[in-house]
Amino acid sequence: MAHKAGFVSIIGKPNVGKSTLMNVLVGERLSIITPKAQTTRHRILGIVNEEDYQIVFSDTPGIIKPKYSLQESMMSFVNGSLTDADVLLFVTDINEEHDEEDVLEKILNRDIPTIVLINKIDKALQEQVDEKIAYWQEKLKPVSIHAISALHNHNLDGIMDLVLDLLPEHPAYYDKEDYTDRSERFFVSEIIREKIFLNYQKEIPYSTEVIVKSFKEEQLKHGKGDMIRISAEIVVERDSQKNILIGTGGSMLKKVGTEARTEIEKFLDKKVFLELFVKVIPDWRSKKNYLKSFGYDN
Repeated sequence: MAHKAGFVSIIGKPNVGKSTLMNVLVGERLSIITPKAQTTRHRILGIVNEEDYQIVFSDTPGIIKPKYSLQESMMSFVNGSLTDADVLLFVTDINEEHDEEDVLEKILNRDIPTIVLINKIDKALQEQVDEKIAYWQEKLKPVSIHAISALHNHNLDGIMDLVLDLLPEHPAYYDKEDYTDRSERFFVSEIIREKIFLNYQKEIPYSTEVIVKSFKEEQLKHGKGDMIRISAEIVVERDSQKNILIGTGGSMLKKVGTEARTEIEKFLDKKVFLELFVKVIPDWRSKKNYLKSFGYDN
């Protein structure tokens, strides 16, 4: 049988469930998930390999009108994922009030087969679902429309087969052993960032970047396996944010560190020693040189 391979971009507004969907489809926890909008900042690839196909899913930041340089970089990742997409999975929330114009601007004039996924239907009424299906059928005339709940893995059967039907015959783009294009260091920084999103309110998570400064494997004594010693820097924009992040007597930073270390140990399947430091770089989200050094250069 001929081998199929291609790129499938998951796009939509912030907080519609794109990252949850990719993790379910790929079967790995690659994208961080929090209840807050704009958690995803990069384009993250999740690769599904079988003998006769390779599907390369892209989780992308939620589409917004950018207000500062970091958001411009995030939108350039979205544009990149649209440029090489063979198939689009457009994820929309059942509760959206038809204000996806930002997304439609990007996809309407592209000749890419599109599947619409109406997410978060677990608490919706059937008439609400029917109304949304009719709306998107009229608006986008997609290949197909599915009402799903990514969180509860509901109604996702058949989506992979449909994607596969739409993919071209092509050799694999990545090694068949790979399940992502990202390094372990990247995922460590994302796990720490996720814990910041879950533990702090308001602007703190959005003003934060995590940089892994060192990642060293060490032999534990008496042959007890390996340990990874990780040192990471949490960058914020103001001294007041640094104080909130650290907390009274370092209590908050310790909590974040403990939660992150537990998660990183599960992810790496090794013992981890994690050190966190906080550094202030005023207005880093608007400074191109810092964004470039933090990996936001597309």
